[in-house]
Amino acid sequence: MSEVQKLITAMDVAKHAGVSQSSVSRVYFEGATVSAKTREKVLAAAKELGYRPNELARSLITNRTKIIGIVMKGIQNPFYPQVLKQFTTTFKSLGYSIMFVYTNNDEIQKEDIDILFNYNVAGVIITDASLSLNAIEDFKRYKIPLVLFNRKIASNDFYSVCCNNLEASKEIAQFLVDKGSSDIIYIAGNQNTSTSKEREQGFTEALTKNNIALKRIGSDYTYEGGYKIAQQVINENGIPDSFFVANDIMALGVLDALRESSIAIPEATKVIGFDNIEMASWPTYSLTTWAQPINEMVNQTVSYLMSEIEEYTGFADNIEVNGILIERKTT
Repeated sequence: MSEVQKLITAMDVAKHAGVSQSSVSRVYFEGATVSAKTREKVLAAAKELGYRPNELARSLITNRTKIIGIVMKGIQNPFYPQVLKQFTTTFKSLGYSIMFVYTNNDEIQKEDIDILFNYNVAGVIITDASLSLNAIEDFKRYKIPLVLFNRKIASNDFYSVCCNNLEASKEIAQFLVDKGSSDIIYIAGNQNTSTSKEREQGFTEALTKNNIALKRIGSDYTYEGGYKIAQQVINENGIPDSFFVANDIMALGVLDALRESSIAIPEATKVIGFDNIEMASWPTYSLTTWAQPINEMVNQTVSYLMSEIEEYTGFADNIEVNGILIERKTT
């Protein structure tokens, strides 16, 4: 029977390198002063012994980890896995790890928050869930920097980064009007989100300006939701000359339902989505859509978090970044 491998500690490294244990700690403590000679001896001994510093144990001393918590609900929407991938890559390059917390509710739950607090995360990003009043108070009490990504709340308690949804939807409406559309159906997402409300508001304002009445149908930001709505429209209402769909994954469902009924796109009806997920550019779909500026949104988020981790201020602001319309074959 093989022996259990001994856990190598900082004391073992210190003895092997001929230095104090505090010297080993300073080598692995960001910002601590240590001579080049001591650093070289410690790192050589650590490599030889196979020593790895315990990040969680160190956090008990420093009261900080190198972990960023990301809370996400809409994993069925390809936009958010794209966002998660980019955050993971960016934070990794800065020496941080990601703790992914999936929430099954529109409002982030106490148990989700407890996970983040228990691991003493350095910062938190919440993508598509709302915060209760108690959660807001907890984040402020513990001085944990928080960013709402692709979301914002009316209270302005936290920093938020999102696309300029209001102006984007106005431009989309005007684009369709300029294409000759006057019978347009808007397929909305979850009504309790700031993104959905602003996209509908901007689209409505632009149509009103052009003396066109809004025809709105609510859905749930899923492929199945878009598909079923399109089937319903085909069976009951006839086909409008255009659809504006509040996100791409619903728009793909709309496209598939229309094509199954042999409805020509864009000749019989046009379809525009929102997000510019990777699938939107696939030749099968070639969806006209509004590209959210993910790179800039991620960079704004990371920049704020790094600043607040360095020195917490609790500064709050709503940052809106402009996207761009990408015209493909569905218009």
